[in-house]
Parts: sequence; structure tokens; C-alpha cells
Amino acid sequence: MAKKTTFVTKEQIEEIVKAYPTPFYLYDESGIRKNAENVYKAFSWNEGYREYFAVKATPNPFILKILKEYGCGVDCASIAELKMAVKCGFSGEEIMFSSNDTPAEEYEYAAKIGAVINLDDFTHIEFLEGIIGDKFPELMSCRYNPGGVFTMGNDIMDSPKDAKYGMTKEQITEAFKIMKTKGVKRFGIHAFLASNTVTNDYYPTLARELFELAKELEEKTGADIEFINLSGGVGVAYKPEQTPNDIDVIGEGVKKAYNDILVPAGMGDVKIFTEMGRFMLAPYGVVVTKAIHEKHIYKEYIGVDACAVNLIRPAMYGAYHHITVAGKEDAACDHVYDVTGSLCENSDKFAIDRKLPKIDIGDYLILHDAGAHGYSMGYNYNGKLKCAELLLKENGEVSMIRRAETLKDYFATFDFCDILENADEI
Repeated sequence: MAKKTTFVTKEQIEEIVKAYPTPFYLYDESGIRKNAENVYKAFSWNEGYREYFAVKATPNPFILKILKEYGCGVDCASIAELKMAVKCGFSGEEIMFSSNDTPAEEYEYAAKIGAVINLDDFTHIEFLEGIIGDKFPELMSCRYNPGGVFTMGNDIMDSPKDAKYGMTKEQITEAFKIMKTKGVKRFGIHAFLASNTVTNDYYPTLARELFELAKELEEKTGADIEFINLSGGVGVAYKPEQTPNDIDVIGEGVKKAYNDILVPAGMGDVKIFTEMGRFMLAPYGVVVTKAIHEKHIYKEYIGVDACAVNLIRPAMYGAYHHITVAGKEDAACDHVYDVTGSLCENSDKFAIDRKLPKIDIGDYLILHDAGAHGYSMGYNYNGKLKCAELLLKENGEVSMIRRAETLKDYFATFDFCDILENADEI
């Protein structure tokens, strides 16, 4: 079986824990920077290309500021994410606001800061008008849902007809016509048809569908389509036997579709945008946790000091995260364990029947590919507190980029209650 390697060693972890107890998230600054460079190189053929990093994947200002250095914008889905983006120095059209079931105050704030509003539904045109009046921003976008089942070759990738996002072709056509009458002069198209695809063909296939749609919309509505946003969906190889996506091959595939469809149609100035939150960050973040218990009943269990509060994906939908036992990378995987957290839920397991080296109490376990949709999906069930986020800098130093929660944080919303007083001393 192929192996997955980590960017942190047992020796480094032993130094880190002297200042920051487990569990914690650790991000690899060098990896993040190199990957951002590679993404922009892969799409450098498109003069207006921009990666709008999905803030929901890793909402940390230190990470966002690193990506901003490479020309990234941000994709936001809430007012909190919008305000974080502004605080990090993003402005105007560097911010894409892609939301659904959107509260009025969030549209109002997005319009106020000049973010590119990406409408999820046809009825949101009238809803937005009730908030900002009939003078719409000059640049706006609409989200497209083609319905049916999205396939590539003989493989079913996803089922857009069951997704709550986006407009039908008829709706988006009518939306462009109406928006033109309200002052919109520059248009964008956005679509997300599959999640975490581990194939170099997804973006090129999606691009061809959206490029054909763009041609049709320009012909039917006269709208000036300025950008096409391929959104996310480019995944990472969570399992060691999977072959990672090659961003250069993906970029070339989109370029070919662009030259085949848009250039002959006189649309060779259309900008390509992406929102690859997972691809940009997942491989460059890990959860480091310590084995604190072992249990021998009908199965062999290793209990660690992290739980689903820290990384919910395995408990929520059975997601696979590879596990490395620090210092035992080359040891035989001759033991079978369930690796569990401490929540009062049987689903609180990071691995089930996983072949691993013999794990001893005190060993450090590294949960791979947690850099996106990891910390951000955490919660406080059982009164568990979220852990710290740390950054392994290019010079080898480690800095804290988010402190661990305290009991005072947990009780803070009870600000009318004396339980808040000296909570950490109870």
C-alpha cells in the first residue's frame, strides 16, 4: 500500500507540546505557499484568473493573509466571514458572497462593502431589491444548477437535482434579463456540481458545460459575461491508495475547453475563477492528538485526547482521515484498532478497524488532511472545548494562530448568570 507522509516529525511534536498541549491543529506554511504558487501557475494562461478561497474551509486570519499574498480573493457565506475578510484587508471584488437562504442584513452588508453578490435563487432578485432598491451593483453573479445526475464517463459523481443550490437554465436566463434592467452590466456564472472529486477531469468537464451555458446566455440575453466561477469540488487524496489531483493537468484541461468553446465565440476575455478551499488547505493541516487510554473488549480501542469536537468529519459521514503514529512511520501495521474520542456518542471514532502499528499510551497520532473543513466544523457537545490552531512557519518556528477555548469562553454567552465568574477556577 502507498504511504502518506506528514510535514511534522515526532521530535518536532515533542517540542511543540512543551508549550501547547494536545490536541491541536498544525498547519504547514511552506506547503500552503507552494501549493498557492502551483495553482496560480496552472491557470496563468487566463489573464483574469483568481482563486476565491472558501473561508468556510479554514476561517483563520493568519491563513487568509498568507493566501492574499498570492492574489487570492475570498468566498464568503455569512456576515461573520464577510467581516473577517474585510478585517484581513480584502475589499470590493476580491470578495465573493455565495450564500443561500440569505438573511436581509447579510445582503445589505455585502452590497455595502462592494462584494460580488452571487445569487443562489431566482426569487432573491426581488428579495435583494427590497433591501438595496432597484439600483443593483454593476457586477453580479448567479448560481446555476443543471439538475439531473452529474456523470463523467460511466461514473456518477453527484446528483444536482437533489441539491438545494442554484437556478435552472430557464431561471438564470430570465434572471440575467431582469438584472440588466436594474443596472447590472457585468455578469458572472457559478456552479458546484460535485464534492471532493479525485480526478483531473472534473473541472474540465464542468468548464465545458458552463462555457456552453455562457455562450447561450450571451446569445439569449445580451449579457456581458465577465467571469465563470468553477467553484470547488477539486478534492484531495484522503486515502493513501488514491492518486492526488494534478493541478497542472486540470489547468490545461480547462484551457483546452476554453479555447474550444469560448475563444471561437469571441469570448476569449472571460475570467476564470475557482473556490478550491479543500484543495488549497486540506493536505497542509493535521490534528495532533495523544493516546491516553486503551480498551480490550470485543474489539481493540485506542482512546485519544481529541474527539469529534475537534474533527467531526469521520463521525458525521464516515470520512476517512489517514493516521500516522509519530515515530512509528516505518513500523508494521500489524494491529487493528478503533481510534476513539471521549464524546458520549458511539460515532465518535476517528478510525474503525484500522490497521496501525502497536500504539502505546503516550504515543502521538497525526490525523492527516484536516486543514480544510476541520477546525471550522467544530462544536461544543458535551461541553468539550475547541483546541488551538498552530502554524509551522517556514523557518521551523511554531506560532499560535488561534488559542484553545477556555471554560470562560464556553460560559460567555451566559453573561447574565453568575456561573461566568471565575469559570476557569471552578
